[in-house]
This record gives sequence, structure tokens and C-alpha cells, in this order.
Amino acid sequence: MRHMLNPLDFSVEEIDRLLSLASDIEHNLPKYAHVCDGKKLATLFYEPSTRTRLSFESAMLSLGGSVLGFSSADSSSAAKGESVSDTIRTISCYADIAAMRHPKEGSALVASQASSIPVINAGDGGHQHPTQTLTDLMTIRSLNGKLNNMTIGLCGDLKFGRTVHSLINAMVRYPDIRFVLIAPDELRIPSYIREDVLKANKVEFKEVNNLDEAMPELDILYMTRVQKERFFNEEDYIRLKDCYILDKKKMKLARENMYVLHPLPRVNEISTEVDSDPRAAYFKQVQYGVYVRMALIMTLLEVEKPC
Repeated sequence: MRHMLNPLDFSVEEIDRLLSLASDIEHNLPKYAHVCDGKKLATLFYEPSTRTRLSFESAMLSLGGSVLGFSSADSSSAAKGESVSDTIRTISCYADIAAMRHPKEGSALVASQASSIPVINAGDGGHQHPTQTLTDLMTIRSLNGKLNNMTIGLCGDLKFGRTVHSLINAMVRYPDIRFVLIAPDELRIPSYIREDVLKANKVEFKEVNNLDEAMPELDILYMTRVQKERFFNEEDYIRLKDCYILDKKKMKLARENMYVLHPLPRVNEISTEVDSDPRAAYFKQVQYGVYVRMALIMTLLEVEKPC
């Protein structure tokens, strides 16, 4: 029995197979409609979620399975003080696989150690969000036809953004990847990512403050929100916030085949005027998330691909 707690739990070869399965699901959706008949997915969401929870539910229903679970800690026995270990032991009696989101880092690991069914980490605090990373990889591969030899710009909150950290960890395993890290000094990439991941893997990267200057060299732009609460004073936020808002003017500086990704939700970091640009891929990203989760559920349940 396997779990998915971290994007690095799967080798590059295993991820490539999973993404190929997700791509086949995308193009042949009807033939997968009953592969999980009789199977149950438990969604254990100790904090609110829109995209991730509904994406998992949509994935399992599209495979012919069913879904049970809770959408907040208040609506579960966690409100009575039940431990994660006891909850997953109980859920293991009801379901075949579980997807869990929890505000505390390491909670998914704790659950997996007590579980008798596969556990998928749907986000544990600021630690990991592996299915978002798989979604990002599928989006990039589908749009660019590859996961190697490209320049990826990461923009916004690079200090606290778990999606950014996970994507870097996953992408450094592919050849000829270059990063442009675009952030204010207050929100630069953490030193452990810079030293232990980028430099340790001899990955080419540079850190810049200006989004406009970086645009012309990018194959992918991955936007994240610059959060006001991360700044020490409001003056610094006001001074910098507009530098990290993507609009039509900035898009004119980009290549015709550069794509924009965003893990969502967005606030104001991407102007709605960009939505109509064919290079805006963040809503395609949402759809790819369903296919990836369908492929992951099948893989962890060891369901055979239909003929």
C-alpha cells in the first residue's frame, strides 16, 4: 500500500506514467466512468477548501466511485478532541482511500502511519500540497509538450508559498530547468530552498525584484499572491504591490508561447483583463487537477487502466 504525502514520494518515471494516465483520461473520459465502481473516497478536510476538496470529489465520482467525509474540523469528532490517528483508523473501516487536508504540518504523515487505506495529502499547513504540484506538472507538460529545457518564473510570495516550494522540488529533477525568482526582498525564497534544493542540484536560477524585466525570457510564469500581512509596514506594501500585478501591459512583454499559471484563489495579482489572453492557463489548470487526481486515485488503489 502506498500513500502520496510529498511530490517526491514518486520517482520521475512514476510521475511520468501518472501524467500519461491523466492525459489518457482527459482524451478518453467515458471509458473511465466505471473503473472505481464500489470504491469509496473519504475527504477529511479539517480546514475549508473549494478547489481541492471538490476536485477530489469530482475525480472519484467521474471514476464511478462514491464520496463521504467532512468539510471542516467543526463538523467532525475533532471538535470533541479526537486525534488524527483515531479518526483515520475509523475512516479506514468506511472507505477505500482518503484525502486529508489539515492545518498542522506533518498531519498527513501521522494519518498514514495509522491508516489501513492509502492516504493522499491534500495540504498540511505550509508544508506540502503534492496534488497541486502534480496538477502544475500536468499543465506545463500539456501546454509545452515537455518538462525539461525551459525557464520558469515564480512570482509573488516565494517565502511562504507551499505550492512554489513543492514545484521547485519537483522540477529540479528534470534536465535544463532554469528559474527566475521574482519577489520583493521581504518575500524571497527561503534559504533552505536556495541552498539545499537549487544550489545542491546545480540548478540555474536568479533572484530579481522586477516582473517587467523578467517577462521576455520566461516560458512559464507561475503567479502567487503578494499578501499585505507579510510586510512589516504598510508603506513597503504600497510601494511594491503594483509591481506584482499581471495585466495586459505586462503580458505584451512576454513571448507568444509563454503560459501563465496560478494555484488559485487569486485576489488582484492577475487582472481579469488577462483572462481572455490565450496564454492564461490557470483555469485549464483547475480542469487538469481533476484528471491528475483521477489518475492518482487509480494508481494508489491499483485499478487497472481500461482497454
